[in-house]
Amino acid sequence: MNLLYTLYQTTGINMITLNQTIMILVALFLIYLAVKKQYEPYLLLPISFGMLLVNLPAPVHEGLMDKGGLLYNLYQGVKMGIYPPLIFLAIGASTDFGPLIANPKSLLLGAAAQFGIFGAFIGSILLGLSGREAASVGIIGGADGPTAIYLTSKLAPHMLGPIAVAAYSYMALVPVIQPPIIKLLTSKKEREIKMTQLRTVSKREKIIFPIVVTIVVIMLVPSSAPLVGMLMLGNLMKESGIVPNIVDHVKGALLYSITIVLGLTVGATTNAATFLNLATIKIVILGLFAFSLGTAGGVVFGKIMCKLSGGKINPMIGAAGVSAVPMAARVVQKVGQEENPSNFLLMHAMGPNVAGVIGSAVAAGVLLAMFK
Repeated sequence: MNLLYTLYQTTGINMITLNQTIMILVALFLIYLAVKKQYEPYLLLPISFGMLLVNLPAPVHEGLMDKGGLLYNLYQGVKMGIYPPLIFLAIGASTDFGPLIANPKSLLLGAAAQFGIFGAFIGSILLGLSGREAASVGIIGGADGPTAIYLTSKLAPHMLGPIAVAAYSYMALVPVIQPPIIKLLTSKKEREIKMTQLRTVSKREKIIFPIVVTIVVIMLVPSSAPLVGMLMLGNLMKESGIVPNIVDHVKGALLYSITIVLGLTVGATTNAATFLNLATIKIVILGLFAFSLGTAGGVVFGKIMCKLSGGKINPMIGAAGVSAVPMAARVVQKVGQEENPSNFLLMHAMGPNVAGVIGSAVAAGVLLAMFK
């Protein structure tokens, strides 16, 4: 009996705490959302499973989370800022910047949608967060998970788990969060505006674009080089057409491999001690505020452009200025067709959408330069 009791004392059943139990239930709920509801499953599934692993009792940590363990070593890629730029490389290889090139004014809409980042940053400061923490929370407003992870790993690594979960949760909830904001800020007449077809963009323009953006943006904001540089390299490889096999592997095998490792290791930072506290509640609330404010900023600027253009620009496309590619653009298309079934806004919305990817990377570079 003594031997059996000693064995029982070494099991996780004897060691588990109430907080760990709560976190395991949260992890199971996120797994449910990823599998059943398919909310950002490619990343939410490994994040939630990493959360499950880290909150199992102490014995599981051996060989996984302890120094020298599997997840500890894999996490060094997050800590050193390696994984997010590689994801940006894959995003660049998958993205068509044609709609942005055809309508350069949409760059302004992408920039306006970044207002949520700096609005939430100010709000976080007022709620008592430090500058580094406020910057990490504010970046959620860009609706760009890799950027949020990259900036937080540099400025506030102790907040990485909650911020990553919040950022990707709100990305997954774009179809739920954005339509009410769009409808609140626009009239039915504005939502029914039909836009003319975009011009055809030449291959030469598509090749020159990533080179020019790389030079201009990095000269202005050097701290954005890891994200913007990799994004534009991926796009240049895609548009040049000279390395098709590499492009296929980058946007396929590389993207999914890095996503699994990134999600698993970030999820493993969400232990009960760092997740179940008042700071996490602040992050969740401020993250929603940041994302909502970013959407609203894009729509409001879209209304301004609509007025200046004499009613030729549908203000809804401003909502796509957040970085959730292509989900935000699809939301605009869906809302537009609900008002007018013959309205096709997808390609027009893709301009601000891809501009938002650049904008969030630039915003991260600015915040990094301010607080690193």
